[in-house]
Amino acid sequence: WALLLLAAALALEGTAAARCPTPCVCDNLRAHVLCLNGNLMAIPSTIPQLTKKLDLQGNSFTVIPVGAFLATPYLSHLDLQRCKVERLEEGAFRGLGRLVYLNLASNSIALLYQESLDGLSSLQQLILEGNRIEEIQPGAFGHLGSLTVLNLRANALVYLPDMVFQGLQVLRWLQLSHNALHVLGSEAFTALPALRRLSLDHNELQALPSEALARLDGATRLDLGHNPITYVAEEALAMASLKHLSLDHAALQDVAPNAFARSPQLRTLDLRENQLRGLPPLAGAGGLARVSLAGNPLLCSCLLRPFHDWLARARVQVEGACAAPPALRGRPLDSLRPPEMRCGHPRLPPSPATPPEQPRVAGSGQCPQGCACSPDFRHGSCENKDLRKIPWGFPRDTRLLDLRRNAFGTVPPGAFPGLKELVSLHLQSCSIGALRPGALRGLESLVYLYLTDNRLSTLAATAFEGAPQLAYLDLDRNAFARLPTDAFQLLPNLISLHLQHNAIRELAEGDLAGAGGLRWLYLAGNAIRRIAPTALAPAKMLEKLHLEGNHLAEVPTASLWGLPALSELKLSRNPIKRVGDSAFLPVASSLQHLYLDNMGLEQISPGAFTGLGPKIRSLYLESNKMSHIPDMSNFTGLDILNLRDVPFHCDCQLLPLRRWIDKLNLRIGATCGSPAEARGLKVKLSTTFQTCPGWGRGKAGGTSPNKTKAASKPSKKKRSGKSPARGFKKSRA
Repeated sequence: WALLLLAAALALEGTAAARCPTPCVCDNLRAHVLCLNGNLMAIPSTIPQLTKKLDLQGNSFTVIPVGAFLATPYLSHLDLQRCKVERLEEGAFRGLGRLVYLNLASNSIALLYQESLDGLSSLQQLILEGNRIEEIQPGAFGHLGSLTVLNLRANALVYLPDMVFQGLQVLRWLQLSHNALHVLGSEAFTALPALRRLSLDHNELQALPSEALARLDGATRLDLGHNPITYVAEEALAMASLKHLSLDHAALQDVAPNAFARSPQLRTLDLRENQLRGLPPLAGAGGLARVSLAGNPLLCSCLLRPFHDWLARARVQVEGACAAPPALRGRPLDSLRPPEMRCGHPRLPPSPATPPEQPRVAGSGQCPQGCACSPDFRHGSCENKDLRKIPWGFPRDTRLLDLRRNAFGTVPPGAFPGLKELVSLHLQSCSIGALRPGALRGLESLVYLYLTDNRLSTLAATAFEGAPQLAYLDLDRNAFARLPTDAFQLLPNLISLHLQHNAIRELAEGDLAGAGGLRWLYLAGNAIRRIAPTALAPAKMLEKLHLEGNHLAEVPTASLWGLPALSELKLSRNPIKRVGDSAFLPVASSLQHLYLDNMGLEQISPGAFTGLGPKIRSLYLESNKMSHIPDMSNFTGLDILNLRDVPFHCDCQLLPLRRWIDKLNLRIGATCGSPAEARGLKVKLSTTFQTCPGWGRGKAGGTSPNKTKAASKPSKKKRSGKSPARGFKKSRA
């Protein structure tokens, strides 16, 4: 027997070695494959199927195509650094449900599509450092529910929209250093309950993004160094769990006494290499243990005594030395005695460090009064200036213009003269009730337009005249009672349309006329009761349709015909009580992600999922009221199935589901709601099925109860070899 086993092992090893791609090295014992710097133009097709770690650094793939790794489903680690990757096709990593580490650093990726990272339900670390990412599409990380570390350092991000990281429920460290971030949406960091560290250093933030940071209740470390922040205002930082704050190498000239009063857990404060000549006592920061002030031009006069006294009273350690007066120059702060800190009129020395280039401001002739313009990043900002009119006079090469939180009321015709290079325009929370015809005239490069949180209820057909490149239009939280008919005729490149949280009651025929290139339509949180059968027909390229939180009483099946590319449909939180036969048949050939959760759903017809099958990647049915679900054995491509909080009746009618669950390597959360003896048990663990006819057949029942004891004692022959199933993970259902 020993000789036979050895021969079999050698034969298997020889077969595996023969399948190893030519430029690669295969370690079959550890299931590692290295294909370093091999000038490969495509992912090798003969990588051993059981490979767990695959290193492809230094090749030339350019594009990672759909299903590139379907032949290696057991991968846990994948390294694609320095592979000249420019594009991740939607579904590129599909099938890698076991992958926990993905490194895509030092490539040329410019855009993250919403399905680029589809299928990576177990991924824990994602490294995208050193790419060219300028914009992240909302939902790009929506299926990465296991991710704990996301590295986006050294990209070209200038703006983070609201909810951009939605879905990252267990993320602990978000790295956004070394970008060009200038504007953060107030809800940019919403839905990150587990985040502990946020790195925003080396960006272009000119003020603390207080609203966005206030959403991070659990974060303990915040890195904001190397940003051109000049002032920290009263109660600017409201982070309940924050312990370590870095604001080093910024442009700080002053800090308000109560700046950190709403961050009571703060322990260390790094203010090195700023332009501070002193600090007030930091009232409210009762837990502070250490303040670093090294490299600041500190004036150790009587004006610094209150701060010095506070340090002693609060027992706070301080690092830093005096720059003036001359008699105290170089003296550490903690060595000073109060009598030495005299008042006078000393000549202040220049700052020991050359201050960073300041934004161009009013009076320079290159920026409107009261605004700031950054020449290096071609940004202009007049945020929260209580302006009543849109200012003129921004540099002609401005690419991002931030006019949020003003009170314009109206955007008149020709409001942005000379800004032909403008790419991103932010007009959120400006009390805008009218966008006049020709308001965007001349903005021939405009791609992103944000009009969230305004008072718009209608749009003229010529409202977008002059902005033909507009691709992303955000009209969330306005007052629309219906879609602005004909407003999209002049937007041939419109890709993404946000109309969430308005008062839209129906989608009528012709509402989307002209939106032939639309790919993502977001209509969550409206009052939609009816969708006309042809309402969506003009958007033939539609891929995502979000209708959650509306008033639909049934699946709008008739309206789904003519949408051959629809891959994601969200119907969550609609009062749909029953799903009838063939409800999704019109989109059966393309649908991949279906959300039917939190609806109070009571019945799913046996034929409801007719036509759906292996293409379905995620199905959300949690928090409903049905006791049974139809046969889903054809859903062989699932990465996510959520059946939590559904009161299943664990009787023989549910046996097919019980058997199917045994074959899945997914956490689905299915529990019994009845009968009483099974209530609260996982469906997989319930013993009520053991009385069902045919229980002993197939994998679901395992072995009949009266055979269990015998089956637990293998024969001597069987004991001499390894169980063929030993290498596979147990189901986590």
